[in-house]
Amino acid sequence: EREREGERAATHRHRTPLRTHSGSGGTMFSWVNKEQGGRNKDGEMFQTVTEGLQSLYLKKLLPLEETYLFHDFHSPALEAADFQSKPMVLLVGQYSTGKTTFIRYLLEQDFPGMRIGPEPTTDCFIAVMHGENEGVIPGNALVVDPKKPFRKLNAFGNAFLNRFICSQMPNQVLQSISVIDTPGILSGEKQRLSRGYDFAEVLRWFGERVDRIILLFDAHKLDISDEFSEAIRAFRGQDDKIRVVLNKADQVDTQQLMRVYGALMWSLGKVINTPEVVRVYLGSFWAKPLQNPENRRLFEAEAQDLFRDIQGLPRNAALRKLNDLIKRARLAKVHAYIISHLKKEMPALFGKESKKKELISKLPEIYLALQREHHISPGDFPNVTKMQEQLEHYDFGKFPALKVKLIESVDKMLANKISGLMTMIREEESRQPAQAVSGGAFEGSQDGPFGHGYGEGIGAGADAEDWIVSRDKPKYDEIFYALGPVNGRVSGINAKKEMMSSRLPNTVLGKIWKLADCDRDGMLDDEEFALAQHLIKVKLEGYELPAELPSHLVPPAHRKDAGFDSHVNHEQH
Repeated sequence: EREREGERAATHRHRTPLRTHSGSGGTMFSWVNKEQGGRNKDGEMFQTVTEGLQSLYLKKLLPLEETYLFHDFHSPALEAADFQSKPMVLLVGQYSTGKTTFIRYLLEQDFPGMRIGPEPTTDCFIAVMHGENEGVIPGNALVVDPKKPFRKLNAFGNAFLNRFICSQMPNQVLQSISVIDTPGILSGEKQRLSRGYDFAEVLRWFGERVDRIILLFDAHKLDISDEFSEAIRAFRGQDDKIRVVLNKADQVDTQQLMRVYGALMWSLGKVINTPEVVRVYLGSFWAKPLQNPENRRLFEAEAQDLFRDIQGLPRNAALRKLNDLIKRARLAKVHAYIISHLKKEMPALFGKESKKKELISKLPEIYLALQREHHISPGDFPNVTKMQEQLEHYDFGKFPALKVKLIESVDKMLANKISGLMTMIREEESRQPAQAVSGGAFEGSQDGPFGHGYGEGIGAGADAEDWIVSRDKPKYDEIFYALGPVNGRVSGINAKKEMMSSRLPNTVLGKIWKLADCDRDGMLDDEEFALAQHLIKVKLEGYELPAELPSHLVPPAHRKDAGFDSHVNHEQH
């Protein structure tokens, strides 16, 4: 009896949450945790959003998942490393589309285990991660490391683990993100060869845990093979994470590139069943000269967009984990309703096997009934065909009945606790410096003359000794004097007629007027008028206008105008 008492006390101690007392700096975040039955407990303290997410999962969601066999049907239980890991980027594509080269391009460094070639060279999953010492950790050792978020991959067996390695090295980019390289997806006869493990299921496992999924296509290889289609379908429900890269786009000319892009969008529309258009980045993602430089500006702009997208991952990591936890909670609730419904419909004694077959065949109708009964969206339900296949192996009589308290606990978490975590995320963001991926290719072209857009549009002439507008001023002067200036100035009404001939909207022309009227007298002299024409030209060429006029565009006659300088400073404040 004493031993049992001791066990109960130990269990109680184990279950009692650690309470952290906030220091004088007030850096702790907290909210009052109201348990079921209306009993108010002490306010639980969480130092970070990650800690809060982990606590909610263990206390609220995990009991529901364990009760209704969620881990057998859908996804293994989450561990501490899943909450604490760095943002991950998963690269998927057919062989020789440039996945490994893309990683090397980002890191600007070879990584251990890297192999590149036109044939299917990368034959394993490689997790490229930061480590003080360069080296390779084999899969079997990787899945027993509690600090790495890969322990649950153990379920895929030796055939997979022999094809899974972690490549560690000191690299600045990898301090912020980890990258997962995947085997080249096969096409034609090659895809009939078995890999020895469920490739699509492994991709689905990674898809649920990564922050960004990048599908790579080669401008010369647009066909989506059966294995690639299956791989993309494995990311069902993760559409917000998917981005597409059309690599090697410099190997075709502009006309062919338009056709290739159209064909790619058509092919993707057949596989990714969403009405929204997926974001496609065009470019040549390796450090070699462009074969067709005519689209250089387009490729530079696309590369900068993709870099910005990847750089924002650490900043949004907590929000992504919160989003994934909400998705998981919704699926776990639906799964509980399905399992408990099947249990309720089973007979007590006879005809169990025939009733089981009937229920499996009627699963689509059961889905519809549950949608109506519990007001659940059809998109929250798991794939019906896959669910039917899995249910064949279970005894429905042993399924648990519906436990309302477990469902209510998850509902309360979604309704109350999640909003508290959202507030914490915003507070953390405001307290911490903005995180962004740096190093490697991310450093290469941000500043200096090779920065994107440097010396173009509004930045043209920044390094020139002369006023750039003066180069076209004789042409602008002809228009100016044709408008009949009085005392060397044209009125707003006369200037408006000429400016409106550009067909730009009034909102844009109004901004141009404010930028060009340096002395704010409601009229334009010849230099101000020339500046207005220059800004119209910049806008018509597709560039953005600045909020304030850069110093190199200020007309020479107005540069000593103290009034102008003070006005600009006043505007900025």
